[in-house]
Amino acid sequence: MKEVYLQKLKEEFVPALGCTEPVAVAYAAAKAREVLNHIPDRIEFHVSGNIFKNGMGVGIPGSGMVGLTIAGALGAFGGDPKAGLEVLDGISEDILELAKIFVDNGSVSVNVKPAVAKLYIECICYKGEDSGRVIIQDRHTNVIMAERNGNVLYQNIPDATEGNAKNLQGWSFESIYDFVNAVDISEIKFIEKGISLNKSIAEEGLKGNYGLQVGKSMLINIKKGLLSKDLMSRSIMLTAAASDARMAGSSMPVMSNCGSGNQGISVTLPVVVAAEELEVEHEKLLRALALALLITIYMKSFVGQLSALCGVLLSTAGAACGITYIMGGTFQQLGMTLQNMTGSVTGMICDGAKYGCSHKIAASVSAAIQSSLLAMNHNSLNGMNGIIDDNVELTIRNIGRLANEGMEVTDEVILKTMLEKMKNVS
Repeated sequence: MKEVYLQKLKEEFVPALGCTEPVAVAYAAAKAREVLNHIPDRIEFHVSGNIFKNGMGVGIPGSGMVGLTIAGALGAFGGDPKAGLEVLDGISEDILELAKIFVDNGSVSVNVKPAVAKLYIECICYKGEDSGRVIIQDRHTNVIMAERNGNVLYQNIPDATEGNAKNLQGWSFESIYDFVNAVDISEIKFIEKGISLNKSIAEEGLKGNYGLQVGKSMLINIKKGLLSKDLMSRSIMLTAAASDARMAGSSMPVMSNCGSGNQGISVTLPVVVAAEELEVEHEKLLRALALALLITIYMKSFVGQLSALCGVLLSTAGAACGITYIMGGTFQQLGMTLQNMTGSVTGMICDGAKYGCSHKIAASVSAAIQSSLLAMNHNSLNGMNGIIDDNVELTIRNIGRLANEGMEVTDEVILKTMLEKMKNVS
């Protein structure tokens, strides 16, 4: 399993510039423009409800604007299709002005397409009578079809029978723990880049006036003496500040996990702060981060890429386990930590990417630290508590069941509410 876990870490823990859903829209536009081989005079998007809700209110890096239309225009006019989730890196002021005019002229349309995968983006770029069409599905940069003027150039339709279960053969909470303890530290040093990127944007969030300023408000209150500068406050402050900056459109990249920058931020920074506060060796920090990341990836596989369940529950559950590992917790206490997290913020909804995400992150990081501290005192919720099972593996599956079966209607209600709100505004 060693190579499987290492490969998965390298696939999921990757840099991203901006919120990954609008960035995926920008990537689709860059690919469609490449297929068209012209700068388009009109762009059409057909996206899933989950893509729509995650692009409606989030800042687009360097633009000072929110929404999928500007993301798509920037991708088509200046995006680098070879850059993946950093497709908008290096966009010039000239390109930005052209994209803004393009959007103001109504040349970009975005429509919600029913009965498609939760992560679905179809982009059609037009130049006169010519067209370039690209479809992305299931993963943010997974192009499953490309065609020019109706002629298919590339097609790789996913097999509906191949689910996560097949891809996760051999995975378990225990095997992740065994891997983390056994792996040569040199093989997971690449995780260090994530520490650097995510700490940098956290510091930016504390300096600037981004979004809801959850992180910066905490810093102000620490200076006033209303809050203590301890493990809890520093973890919440830095993680929220990074999200504040990212959600408001900072041009700084983050290290994402499972296709989400906020999840990458919230799985790493609390563990980093715990390591700093407890002054543990760097090697232990890297092992703790590998544990946190893999537990998040494992849990995410049962929930899916996009859901009505806020994904920060999963990343902070991973972070909580990483913190317990930092504190010298046993394998049993790691299980207790995850059980405690499941009894806290599980069920928090995802109503799109926006400034308020940092507020949810703050609550989830607080729950993560509390869950870890409870476990270190050998206090744990048991199988008589709600969806928690005495078997941690079954608890993880129950979270997936809640997200995919229990919150399906929730997703529909959230999208309906957001669409109605847009109609009222217009």
